[in-house]
Parts: sequence; C-alpha cells; structure tokens
Amino acid sequence: MITTRLRQFGLLMLSMLTCAVAFFQMFERTTGGFPSNYMGMLVFIAVLFLAAWGLLLRFQPYASQTILCCVMLLTGIGVTMIARIDQETKTSVAFKQLMWLAIALVLSALLVIFLKDYRVLRRFSYVSMVVGLVLLLSPMLPVIGSEQYGARIWVKIPGLGAFQPSEFAKLFLAFFFASYLFDHRDQLAVGGKKVLGLQLPRIKDMGPIIVVWIVAMGVLVIQHDLGTSLMFFAMFVSMLYVATGRKSWIIIGFIAFAAGAFLAANIFSHVGARVDAWLHPFSTEQYGKEYGGSYQLVTGIFGLASGGMMGTGLGQGHPSLTPIANSDYIYAAAGEELGLTGLLATLMLYLLIIAAGMITAMKIKDGFGKLLASGLVFTMAFQVFTVVGGITLVIPLTGLTLPYMAAGGSSLIANYLLATLLVIISNAANKPEDDLNSDTFQYEAMQALRNRDMKHRTQPTEPIARTVTGGSNE
Repeated sequence: MITTRLRQFGLLMLSMLTCAVAFFQMFERTTGGFPSNYMGMLVFIAVLFLAAWGLLLRFQPYASQTILCCVMLLTGIGVTMIARIDQETKTSVAFKQLMWLAIALVLSALLVIFLKDYRVLRRFSYVSMVVGLVLLLSPMLPVIGSEQYGARIWVKIPGLGAFQPSEFAKLFLAFFFASYLFDHRDQLAVGGKKVLGLQLPRIKDMGPIIVVWIVAMGVLVIQHDLGTSLMFFAMFVSMLYVATGRKSWIIIGFIAFAAGAFLAANIFSHVGARVDAWLHPFSTEQYGKEYGGSYQLVTGIFGLASGGMMGTGLGQGHPSLTPIANSDYIYAAAGEELGLTGLLATLMLYLLIIAAGMITAMKIKDGFGKLLASGLVFTMAFQVFTVVGGITLVIPLTGLTLPYMAAGGSSLIANYLLATLLVIISNAANKPEDDLNSDTFQYEAMQALRNRDMKHRTQPTEPIARTVTGGSNE
C-alpha cells in the first residue's frame, strides 16, 4: 500500500512540475521574467491540489488517481495558453481562470467529503430533471438571458458576469437519465419487429426518446445552439444503449437528430450559416462575412498549419490572431505553439480520463452507477470530439468549449465536478464489496420476489379435501 501511495504521489508531483515548467518557460520567452503577481496564486492552487489528493486518500481511498493527474495537466496547458494570449491582447483572463480553478477545487473537495455514496443521487431523480431543464432553458428568460456570438446560452449575474447554465444542466440531466433508464431498462430492452436484420424497439417504448428529441430540437431552434442540443441528445442515446444493449436505439437516435438538424439548417438561417461555413470555409463569400462566416475557422486552421509537427514553441507563435482564441479556439492556439505532437499528447490525456471512466463503468456492480459513469464519460468525450472536430473541419462548429482547457468559469467548475463524480464512482467500483450488498442485486432480488408473489396471487385456490377419521359403520 505504501509503495502504491508513493507512486501516486510521485505521479501527482510530476504533473505539477510539468505545469510549472511550461508556465515559467512561456513567461521567460514572452516577458523575460516570471511575473510576481502569479506566484502567490500558483502556490495556492498547488496547495489545493495537494489537499484534494489528501482528501481522496481519506474519504475515497480506492478511487482512481489517474483522473486527477490528467485533469491537472490539461488545466495547466489551458492556463498557460490563456496567459500566453494575455501577453498579446493585454488582458488578465488567465488570472481569472486561476480564481475559477480555486473555486472548482474547493467545490470538488466538498463533494468528495460529503458525497460518500453516489447512490443517494438516485433519490433526487425527478428533482434533478426539473433543475436540469430549468438551467437548460434559463437563458430564454427576458431579463437575465443573454445572447453572445449568435447563441442565446448565457445568463447574466450582476457583479459576477455571465455564465453558461447548460454546463451544469448536463450533470443534473445525467442524474435523471441514469435513474430513469435504470428503473425502466427492462421495458426499453424488449424488442419489437425485426427489419433488415435489426431488432427495432416497440413503438410504445419510444416515448422517452421522442420527448428528449423534441427538447433537443427546441434548444436548437430557440437558443440557436447546435452544440448543447447535440450533446444533450447524444448523452441520452448513449445511456439508453448502455441500459438496453440494443444497437437499434443508436441508429434511431442518429437518424432522428440528423433529420432534425437537416430541417433546422434549411429553415433557420443561424443554423444554415454554420453549415455553409463548414462546407465552404475558403470561399471569398464565407470568409468575408461580417457575422456567421468562416474567418475565425480559417484563421484557426492557418494557426494549426503553422505549428507543424513540433510547433513554434511556447511564446513564439501568434495565437491571438484567431478571435476568441482563449476560449472556443484554445485547441488551435495550443496546436500552433505545441504542434501536432503536443495536440496528440493532449488528446491522449483526454483518452486516459475516458478510459478510466469506462473501466469504472464496466467494473461497478451497481446498475445506476454503471449508467451514470458511462453517461458522464461519454458526455465529456463527445464534447471533446465536437470541439476538436469543429476546429479541424470534421463537423460544423458547435459552440461548445474544450473541457478543462478553455477559459470560462462555468465550464471549468462543471467539468471539475464531473471528474470528481467519476472519481467517487471509481472508489465504489474498486472497493472490495460483497455481491449481496450490490444495489443491482437487491433490485433484481426484489423484482423476483415481487413477480413470485404476483404469480401466487393470480393462481386459483383449490379446495382442501378433508379426511374423515373414525370408526367405520358396518
């Protein structure tokens, strides 16, 4: 055990040292010295990371340590690039990002302390649904809602600025989906007619996916936000597949969303503008558009191209030429100075988090935990794919932010809470536990007892024959 802890502590210190060296090297190349105003904040952040690691050992001793180190490295890369862009734009976004990081670490520590058993979240399934939908639709309120860059996905708070409630909505909706699908997985797993070798679900069981599709299309149409609606719908479909094991749900979900997005692109101009910029990014018409064109997209591609294989080096590129480089295009900014090698290393860190989450989902015996872990992991993986795919012209731009790296307090805090939930679930998955204590075992046992009781109640009662004893009459 001591050897394991020392290895984990060594990995944590190596991650912190890597972030510190990158930060110091960038400032040495850009300003010729390390700014003193960052020193105290960086030391404070390092102490918070060490405290978070100690709390994990205290309250979640069997949790995966891989997730914390990977999240730290990704955050360090993001803050370094944001500070690099600040040098050219004369802003202080990096310092604000460190403040949000401190808040995220404190909230994650509180979650580790007080949420000892994640299964309590199942008790608040419908409360989570209401909270998630309120957060998802709150930007449409007339007073607090705010539209930026063509998408109405922001909520203004006086004195604090604006935040993106959809980042927190995905957590609450994941709680609800995991609970709902766990309770109704047997009905949803029943197959209907077989078409072209594919076992389709029953028509009467397609109500949940129709409702979720309508809500996703509503978000797309009303809020002008393709990314949130796509992530929201894809999260539900992926969890539905994990709950039932039927590929037909994935195919139905893909066709349904593709059809809805196609109609939206042809009916609503704000959706069609992103599709046109994706299909014809280098055309003069799209490049020269004042709003909704491909200028930002093409500039980011040029930045990736100038980085080449090994990059220009930290502090030696021009990432600020791309608009909103510290947020939506942080991946392109990192690609210019870190090159393809650095981008592949960054993607590898995300893959390690995803792999740790998927291993947790496969190992855990509790059905609710399996659905919740897989849903959270897929949500993060899908968000990374949409951001990277949008920047590299694989798919249209969605407006989502890259987890842990992009500037923004709401995204950073929500994704840190997501990672913390994965860590808590991994503790339950790795903890030695008797099968009889499994929530799934208890659920299935109660179902079997209930079915047997109902079977006995429905059986007709047979008359009891009486046996007469005594002497015989001769």
